[in-house]
Amino acid sequence: MKKRRPVLQDVADRVGVTKMTISRYLRNPEQVSLALRSKIAAALDELGYIPNRAPDILSNATSRAIGVLLPSLTNQVFAEVLRGIESVIDAHGYQTMLAHYGYKPELEEERLESMLSWNIDGLILTERNHTPRTLKMIEVAGIPVVELMDSVSPCLDIAVGFDNFDAARQMTAAIIARGHRHVAYLGARLDERTIMKQKGYEQAMLDAGLTPYSVMVEHSSSFSTGSELLRQARREYPQLDSIFCTNDDLAIGAAFECQRLGLRIPDDMAIAGFHGHDIGQVMEPQLASVLTPRERMGRIGAERLLARIRGETVAPQMLDLGFTLSPGGSI
Repeated sequence: MKKRRPVLQDVADRVGVTKMTISRYLRNPEQVSLALRSKIAAALDELGYIPNRAPDILSNATSRAIGVLLPSLTNQVFAEVLRGIESVIDAHGYQTMLAHYGYKPELEEERLESMLSWNIDGLILTERNHTPRTLKMIEVAGIPVVELMDSVSPCLDIAVGFDNFDAARQMTAAIIARGHRHVAYLGARLDERTIMKQKGYEQAMLDAGLTPYSVMVEHSSSFSTGSELLRQARREYPQLDSIFCTNDDLAIGAAFECQRLGLRIPDDMAIAGFHGHDIGQVMEPQLASVLTPRERMGRIGAERLLARIRGETVAPQMLDLGFTLSPGGSI
């Protein structure tokens, strides 16, 4: 049973005005006084009010729709997660309501408000860091939520993922075990998982008595970014003999740059990535990477969410699907 969401009358009662006044404000804030505007805005935030686009008769019914919020639609990682989600959602007669927010928490908040206004039955998220208003809206909605891509951080409801920190720690340790001592971490976008991997890399370096060195950029990852980061790392850290990249896009871009410079992989430069994309698995030498269960994660996450919607108890709260180290031929 979904929680009762705040309605216009609740907001009106909180402010001490009529429901019509609140409705007028929502249509055009300029139609109410400035002083009243601030009171209504505060009440809307406090109550976590979400406009309902579904007809009133359906407000307490199931919509047979699942909201899916992804940070990117062009990233192969999330394309495969989505494929797993939709294989389950479709088979159970649900529709997927999809939105992406470009790794911007404020845009995630806007997308979520729009989704919730359609009275979705459940929500699939791929990040753990949210704005206070996003968290309030989720609380007020009272619908099941599954968070993917991470099995360690505290979750809102249930989670399915893997340990990004430990995956990065183990891959870095594997690079070091091959005799490399000057290992740099290349990261992009600086989202929460990039930072988790950086910390795992740093832990492995410190465990081996080595000094960590990171080269990071805030813009999105790409082959060209990987190439740029390798050039920067070699300028700033001339003794560099190996790199661990936050994803395969950066790693493959760095490999292309090594070819351009005449550097042999792994003799002159060892390279490892993350996620095990197809292109890295067929390049020569094969790219060392952390293989992650992306499609399976989407599938299991959707199955567990539907179980929660049916009122079933789901355990454990956080499910760790693990990962696989593929040393390839590049380290």
